Formats: sequence, C-alpha cells, structure tokens
Amino acid sequence: MLHEASLHSRQRRGSASSSTLVSPFLRQTEPETLENSRAAELFQTTLHVLNDKARQRYKRDVMAPALLSWEDVELIAELSKCPPVTHPNICQQSHLNKYRSISGVCNNRQNPLWGAANNPLVRWLPAEYEDGGREPKGWNQGRLHNGFQLPPPWEVTKKIVRSSSKLKDDVYSHMLVEWGQYISHDFTLTPQIKGGAGLWSEVDCLKTCQNVHPCFPIETGDTIKAADGCMPFFRSNAACIVKRRSDIRQALQRQQMNGITSFIDASCVYGHSPRLESSLRDLYGLNGKLAVNDQFRDHTGRTYPPFVANLPSACRQGPHSERVECFSAGDSRINEGMPLICLHTLWLREHNRIAEALKHINGHWSPETIFQEARKIVGALHQIITMRDYVPKIIGVEAFEHYIGPYRGYDPTTDPSTSNVLATAAFRFGHGTISPILQRLNESFQMHEHFPHLRMGSTFFSPWRIVKEGGIEPTLRGSIGTPASTASANMLLTEEVTDRLIILNDSKFRDLASLNLQRGRDHGLPGYNDWRSFCGLERIITLEDLKEVVRDSRVAENILQIYKNPDNIDVWLGGLVESQLPGSRTGPLNACLIGKQMKAFRDGDRFWWEAEGMFSQQQKAELLKGSLSRIICDNSNIREVPADSFRFGRFPNDYFSCDHLPSINLEAWREEMSQDLVQCGTPRHIWNGDFILSSTSGKLVALYSCYHGFKLKGAAAIICEGNQWNNQPPQCTGT
Repeated sequence: MLHEASLHSRQRRGSASSSTLVSPFLRQTEPETLENSRAAELFQTTLHVLNDKARQRYKRDVMAPALLSWEDVELIAELSKCPPVTHPNICQQSHLNKYRSISGVCNNRQNPLWGAANNPLVRWLPAEYEDGGREPKGWNQGRLHNGFQLPPPWEVTKKIVRSSSKLKDDVYSHMLVEWGQYISHDFTLTPQIKGGAGLWSEVDCLKTCQNVHPCFPIETGDTIKAADGCMPFFRSNAACIVKRRSDIRQALQRQQMNGITSFIDASCVYGHSPRLESSLRDLYGLNGKLAVNDQFRDHTGRTYPPFVANLPSACRQGPHSERVECFSAGDSRINEGMPLICLHTLWLREHNRIAEALKHINGHWSPETIFQEARKIVGALHQIITMRDYVPKIIGVEAFEHYIGPYRGYDPTTDPSTSNVLATAAFRFGHGTISPILQRLNESFQMHEHFPHLRMGSTFFSPWRIVKEGGIEPTLRGSIGTPASTASANMLLTEEVTDRLIILNDSKFRDLASLNLQRGRDHGLPGYNDWRSFCGLERIITLEDLKEVVRDSRVAENILQIYKNPDNIDVWLGGLVESQLPGSRTGPLNACLIGKQMKAFRDGDRFWWEAEGMFSQQQKAELLKGSLSRIICDNSNIREVPADSFRFGRFPNDYFSCDHLPSINLEAWREEMSQDLVQCGTPRHIWNGDFILSSTSGKLVALYSCYHGFKLKGAAAIICEGNQWNNQPPQCTGT
C-alpha cells in the first residue's frame, strides 16, 4: 500500500508545477527522520490493516490482548524497520562522558533515547483519538464530543482569535518574543508527512477537502480565500514506539515525532545529526570553527551563515541582480523571519569568536577539542539566557519557584523529552505576541532613514534583506528597542498571521490559529479542562467559571457559545485566553506546563551547565557574566545596549556602552599541558577525523573519531605509556 502510494506521489510531483515542490516552511527533513517516519507509517498501517481484518472476522479490536501479543508487536516493528531498542551498553564509550552526542543519544545512560532526536514526543496525559488509536478529533463528520460537534478551527479564528490590533508591553522588548521562537527551535520540531514519507492513499493534500490520511484539511466554507472552501493540512509524522507497558492499547496509539533533540543544547546552531553537524563545520580549516558564507560579508567584514547546499533555493529575491540564497544552520527554520536570521548569525559568530580565542589560549588543543569546548560554552549560554533571563519573565517568578525551583543536580530518573502538549499547544502561546510590523532602527534607535519598517508578511524567507539592507543591526535594534506585543483575551493573534500568513510559491492562504487548533486535534491532545486538572487547577464547569479565568465576559461567552461544553475547548485556545499571572506573560495553565517542561529539560540533562563535573567553579562564575546583550556587543556593530536585552528601555538613558558590560574571561579555560602530554607528545592528526584527549584510570588517552561519511579502521583509543603512545593512530576510510 505504501509503496504504491509513494509511486503515485512521486508521479504527481514530477508532473506538478514547481509551486508544489517547495516545503511550506522550508523545513529540510534529515535522512534519519525520513527513515524513521517511513518505518512508523509501515508500523501504523500494518496495525490499521490488522484492525480492519480483526473487526471483519472476529468483530473485535485487534488491540485486545487475546488477538495481539507483545511478541507480535515487536515482530511488526522489526519488519517495519523501526529502529531497534538502543541498549545502554553503547553509552559506555568514554568519549560520550566528556561531550554530549550531537543526536542526544546516551545523555541518559540507562535510557539512551530519552531526549534524543527522532523519538516520540512524550505524553503527560494519554492521547484522545476518535477511534482510540489514530483518528484525530474532528476526523469523522458528525461525531459528537460531550454531546456536541467540535467547532471548525476556522470558525474559532474568525469569532475569537483574529485581532486587527495589538497591545504594547512597556516592560519587555520585542526580543523576548524573538527569543521565544528561536529557543523553541532548539527543543521541538514536529515533521509533517510529505510525499513518499508515508501515505495511506493517493490523495493530494493540496487539492482535497476530504479527511484521507495524511490529509486533514481545515474547513473554511470560504471559497474566495481558500479554493474549494478548505485550507490544506498535512498530519504530523508518526513515531515508532514499542515499549513494554501494561496497557497495550495506549502503547499502540499514534505518537508524533520530535525531529530534533529535546535538550537546550544549541542544536539550532550545531544540528542534531552527524551528517548535519559535519556539513556546518569548517572541518578542513583545522580551527574548530563553523563554516561561514563564502560570498557575502557585512560592511565591516563580519560573516553570515553559509547558503544551503541545494541551489537555487526557494527564498525570495530582492531587486538586485545577484541572488541571496537561503541560509543554512543547525535548524532549517532559520529563514522563516529576519530576527531569526539575526540570532542565528550572532551565535555562528560567537562560536567562531570563542573557538579562535581557545585556540590562542590552548595551542596544544586539537581542532576537535576546540570545537567541542566552544560548543559546550555556547550550549551553556543558551541554557543560562533561557532559564535565568527568559523563563521567569514568561511564567512569572512565583510560578518559576513553584514549578522549577533551585537546581539540585542531575536526576537520571527525570525524562527530559519534549512533551506533546508543550510542542503542540503550551509553547505556542508566543503566537499571541507576534507583531504585525517589523521595526528597523538606526544607531540612535529611531526609524531607519534607509530601511523603513516592514509588514511581517514581507519579511518571511527574505535573507536578501539582511545582506542587502544594512546587515543584522537594523533588525536587532528593532527587536531590543521596540516594546513587545502582548496578547489579551480580546486581542489574540494579529491578522498578519490569521489572514496573510505567507507560504512560498503557494496561492492558498494559511491561518496560524487554525493550524494550531488542527495540530492539537491531529495529535489527539486532551481538552483544556483535562490539562487544568493535570496541573491541579479547578475545572471550568460554568460560564461564570470561564469568566473568572478569562476576565473578559464577552470572550468567555463567545467561547462557550461556539464550543457548547467546556470540556471541548481546545487546550491551545484555553491556555491562550487565560488572564496572565502577575509579572508573567502566561496564564496559570501555560505557566504550569512550561514550568514542568523546563524543570525536566534542566534536571534530566546530564550535561546541564551546572551539573557536577561540567565546568570548574571559576568557569561557572565566568559563564554567569554572559548575557544576550554581551553576545550582541561581541558579534555585531551595535555599541550601546540595555543591560538585559529582554527589558524595554528608552535610548539613551536606559542603555549602556558595550565597554561597561561584563564579559566572559576565557582565560578560565586555559589548560596547561600535562606531564604525560609533554613526554608522549601531541598525538598524530589523521585525515578525515580527529581526536580528543581524556583521562582513563589515571592515564592519558587519545580518543579518535571519524567525520561523518568515514569509518574508523584501527584502534579508536591510544594510551600514553612509558613516554610514548602505545599504538599507531587509526585511519578514517570512506564508506
């Protein structure tokens, strides 16, 4: 079935216009993700076929234990080519003790896949599908939920979500909004089914208004804005999941995949697979740096990210003769907006700045050691800026203390995997803070003379505006020098994203609010009330209850008028309309869900910056001097910044010269050559690979590894014994 559908899909794409070849958000899917997705679709399809047969023959559900055993399930998974269970023994390799793996595997030694890329989003509450296993809420026409049909997402957008204006926040800058989007790309990416990744039918999701997997179109009834009266929607990829549990039915429900690592680990800078990481590095510069753009620099010679490999790319072009292609980074969403490009550019430059300093300080370090130590510092700064400077502002200090609290060390019993409800609902609270206008400011933090403000729609997928219109500085100044937009119950999402969301080379419009609601239903998320119960909050029973939580009577009345029953309210909407807690930008539900997730990210990460053995006390003290404002100072031409880039201040009174801002002294990373290294000498470098030095049982060991695409031949480790290395270095041969 899948093979036939895949062939038809390829034939369709081959004969279609180029407009259907562009992934709507330019999210390039890694080969490993595609393989896992196809295996998961085979697994799910097999269960689907078996279930149909069982119902025809036995009038029973195949998930009844008498019909399907765990041995059967494991065999189906094996035949579907789902990845085998990763045994903890692989985590004993010593190089995994010093630096985190790029894919997140073996962060937890007993549960190697916790938090790793291409694994299921975790469920904090069981999924709710209309058939119990895979069909989303709203899949079956006329199906009642608590006595009523669910309202179409487009109706919810029109009557509740869409807003023509936004309130401004006089406390925080728009950088708070931009960091939220940027850091969310560090721990969640839900791939969507496209083409041959797995289909159960030959239907083209861009052309149908029927619910036929993988198509789950959004009804609009508006043939002017959406041809055929619906918006296209692709379901999220399934994830292979075979774990021994007591409840086989729950274990076999459709789960969705997180295509990247769950950790706050700067994977958006470095990638989440060996192949992607390798493509981003300057491997043959022997300097531990990341690759930079070889065509463009800014007017002071500062670098930009490299272009994507497949050219010409789909990014928009300006009125210039020379093309500016899509940028490449650890996360493929870099080109979605100009502030995202700016933040990615800052961190690329910061890595290379640190790597250059470390090479100067520790001349005996190998390029691999320089790269990994710089990556470790950049990862720590992502964690510090997020947990110290960002999260308390979002959920409030009181909720931070309640749900997160002080750090008490690494807890190997905590699963750090991203939860389905965070990825699909809670962290999408930020969509209510999107501004319809992107402001660009000059050195005096006034409207730029040459580069005016832009409507958001004209900023998507436009790296040319960064390269050709003043570099990253005008946009960065706009982010830190403009008050943040904020959501309120009667002003949720701007029309720029509900009416004019841009999808490259596709004439069909999209509505971000409808996409969020439909995605929650696609994932089988329980309703708003169930999540309030999960967080220990009182359920909404009456209109008065809802009015108390929302604090806008008209909005509360509209919600109940549309949903009929409080238990039917979608969790994304319910969390978004709640009145914000004091000193926060979220209501009680989202504060709870975000707080619980951040605690799991921190406590379940063996490589968290504060964990024992990660950094020396002196290094920790230096890292705490780091800030986003300092990163801006060190990697752009902006010379005056607020002490905290997330707080809105007036220029020049609330701004500081970069010369007066604390900076990290990398001398804390100076490492003298050990006596063993002096006696044995620096290990020999090898082609297409490198080494890091480690200490095992008191002996100096050189641990060799090959770059992606090469295979190690010989001993992976050589030991310094008797003033010489006990073996020849290995070789890296092409595979």
